Amino acid sequence: MAEQRIVVDHLTVHYIGMFNVTELYQLIDNWIREKGFDRRELRNQEHVKPEGKYIELELQPWKKVSDYVRHQIRVLIRMINLKEVTVEIDGKKKRMHKGKVYIIIDGIMYTDFEGRWEQRPFYFFLRTVFDKFIYRTYTGQFEDLLVETCSQLYLNIKAYLNMHRHLTPMTRTARMEPGAI
Repeated sequence: MAEQRIVVDHLTVHYIGMFNVTELYQLIDNWIREKGFDRRELRNQEHVKPEGKYIELELQPWKKVSDYVRHQIRVLIRMINLKEVTVEIDGKKKRMHKGKVYIIIDGIMYTDFEGRWEQRPFYFFLRTVFDKFIYRTYTGQFEDLLVETCSQLYLNIKAYLNMHRHLTPMTRTARMEPGAI
């Protein structure tokens, strides 16, 4: 059994406002592909309620960093009370969603994920000694790499959501022409 270390624990993004669900999903999916992670989607649920849609999405992309270490990022996205609205951006109408978004990012590092060092008790003892004393700098570098990777994803998501913070939905009131008063 592989040893599992939680390196990044509950890096969270909370956002209330307007955003586009498909753009957010594409942003995360493109980032996963650019960084060379293999995509794994565990859960994708959508419930329609009277107050709005509820969407829950759980992704667990993983990447083999070396023969001994594998990185896995757990991304849990919950969108609550989503309602579709129309927004005017640069004179063009665009459909967006208004609601709450909660995103939780965890970074997990697996060592000896193939189970090679656990076949015999002596190998297990050697692995423990090597991890604690010899490979300590290497595992520290792999942990730092995972922290940096999770931080980049967090900052990309936060930047995308902050980009839409000041949008307001269009109202159906008549617009007054200048000089009509």
